[in-house]
Amino acid sequence: MTLPLVGISASVRPDDDLPAHFCGDKYVRCVSDGAGCLPVILPALGAWYDFDDLADRLDGLLLTGGLANIEPHRYGAETLERHGPYDPMRDDTVLPLVRAVLARGTPLLAICRGIQEVNVALGGTLYPAVHEVPGHLDHRAPQGKPVEVRYGQRHTVRLIEGGRLHRLLGRTEISVNSLHRQGIDRPASRLAVEAVAPDGVVEAVHVLDSAGFAIAVQWHPEWRFQDDPPSAALFRAFGDACRDHAARRLGAARVA
Repeated sequence: MTLPLVGISASVRPDDDLPAHFCGDKYVRCVSDGAGCLPVILPALGAWYDFDDLADRLDGLLLTGGLANIEPHRYGAETLERHGPYDPMRDDTVLPLVRAVLARGTPLLAICRGIQEVNVALGGTLYPAVHEVPGHLDHRAPQGKPVEVRYGQRHTVRLIEGGRLHRLLGRTEISVNSLHRQGIDRPASRLAVEAVAPDGVVEAVHVLDSAGFAIAVQWHPEWRFQDDPPSAALFRAFGDACRDHAARRLGAARVA
């Protein structure tokens, strides 16, 4: 059986003072081993892409986390240097690709920066720095700590009863890690909130009008997903949705 093709977003960052397209191994492995699909890293090429053509070729899209924030001018806020760094080429790539993928009902799973990209792509707004908002926790990763500590569980999230994640995981609360600076302020009208942190920060959403799997989370389930049952279940469900989409796409191609 041909494995479903899942595109994975890449970030642009310097490597030896030259721009490089970057995607961590943990994102590749959660697609290959967690979802059982064929991972393909998508360079951040912006308007070079024909996004409709690219979306037609994919059976799923995974949006990764990233060190850079989304440029605030893309959601109507002032772009300040202190809220950076930014990755405009990734923004130029992912935001239109999200809309193209959702228009086709292609499965979408978004992680950390990915949930913010989905919200902005659909017209929502962000807090440029959650830790600067009165009453909110500091959701940033602890600095200067080993990777096991940075990705360790930091707080619980409450899953909305009856929501997609609640039904998928069979739980009303899970413990998650936290490594983000931006966060959802006003959710886009096409999004339903799936989970919230103790301080009220939106931690997960799903796309209301999507014909397929379309879930975004603020935490990092890809981190050691094999050892965390909720994370493993999330990637299995994403993989199943991608297989269903691939079967329909290939069936339609044979008929045509």
